[in-house]
Amino acid sequence: MMLSRTRRRPRNFDDELMIDVSEEGGVRKLHFGSDDTQSAMKINAPNELLLAYSRCVFGSLLFLEPPQKMLLIGLGGGSIAKWVHEYLPTTHLTCVELFQQVVNVARSMFFLPPDDERLQVITGDGAAHVYNMADESVDMIMMDAYSATGIAAPLASTDFFTACKHKLTDDGVLAVNLWSIDRRFEQYCAQLSEVFEGRLICLPARQKGNVIAFAFMRGQNNPQWERLADKAKKLEAEYGLEFNEFVSDLARMNPHNDRRLFI
Repeated sequence: MMLSRTRRRPRNFDDELMIDVSEEGGVRKLHFGSDDTQSAMKINAPNELLLAYSRCVFGSLLFLEPPQKMLLIGLGGGSIAKWVHEYLPTTHLTCVELFQQVVNVARSMFFLPPDDERLQVITGDGAAHVYNMADESVDMIMMDAYSATGIAAPLASTDFFTACKHKLTDDGVLAVNLWSIDRRFEQYCAQLSEVFEGRLICLPARQKGNVIAFAFMRGQNNPQWERLADKAKKLEAEYGLEFNEFVSDLARMNPHNDRRLFI
């Protein structure tokens, strides 16, 4: 069942933004003008992360403590924001979404909570927001700004990744949602690796072709698989996400041997 369709011609964009919301089998989905699903939500469990890539975002917890301050670029239906708000009570999250219409739909149809002392949603340009952060620093920047045509150019440049690096704390991480079959996938990874001096790992999602790239401010001392597995067991018990699978999947795309992950 299709619930709604709405169009808006954004400034400085050649294409129209078309938002579709569909619902079937107790699952509500957000689409941006195509069949691709941007967000999905169980109506009776709105804070659950249905899409595999959104769960992979929190693979960062295998290496780092929950962020005190987090910046999310690209809101969609608000799945990542809702999970942070529900399960990471010490995290202050700022979300920057280009289109007010997307924010409205996230709040009216996907149960994104109102702003409070731990959540702030800003309508604006994500790249401009990072450049204008002045001396403010955050522990994690998550970029979830993929569209049918890839990542918008201002969010996919070496200059922008460098700006993100300058806004991270000493133990911070930049996480970027990528698409493995994008012809620019290797280019994006090369740019991130250059800016972060090789401190890059990729975690492939077990759904479609999403890959979360993590670029770290510090090296992770080439953690042993055994240690990662022990931490995954604890995190899985605490958060209910498939951290053990994340550990296994890290071996698919990153340098390693039988004892260690090299990062």
